[in-house]
Amino acid sequence: MHSEQYEINQDTVDKIERAKAEGGRVIAVGTTAVRTLESASLGGNLRSQKSDTEIFIYPGFKFQVVDAMITNFHLPKSSLLMLVSAFAGVEAIHQAYQHAIQKRYRFFSYGDAMYLRRT
Repeated sequence: MHSEQYEINQDTVDKIERAKAEGGRVIAVGTTAVRTLESASLGGNLRSQKSDTEIFIYPGFKFQVVDAMITNFHLPKSSLLMLVSAFAGVEAIHQAYQHAIQKRYRFFSYGDAMYLRRT
């Protein structure tokens, strides 16, 4: 899995914690945002920090922060396909891809996107 730099400031941490405490959801836009939030919460609580992440999220991963996400349809057999499968469930992703293929959705970087809820 490739490394990505990220920074989360305390104001963002406070807003996320407040949303969670009030029963709200955290919706990440993109897999980088998912990796960032989940990396910054490894070990328990979400922390304000500037760091790198090499987290590899695959089925069985226990998400702590992100409740829903918007992301592209990713390449088959890719690490990002593993991430979305871990997030929404392997079968749900398989069904979404079958639907996208049947409806001729555009794939990859500048294609159609999907909204996923955590299983």
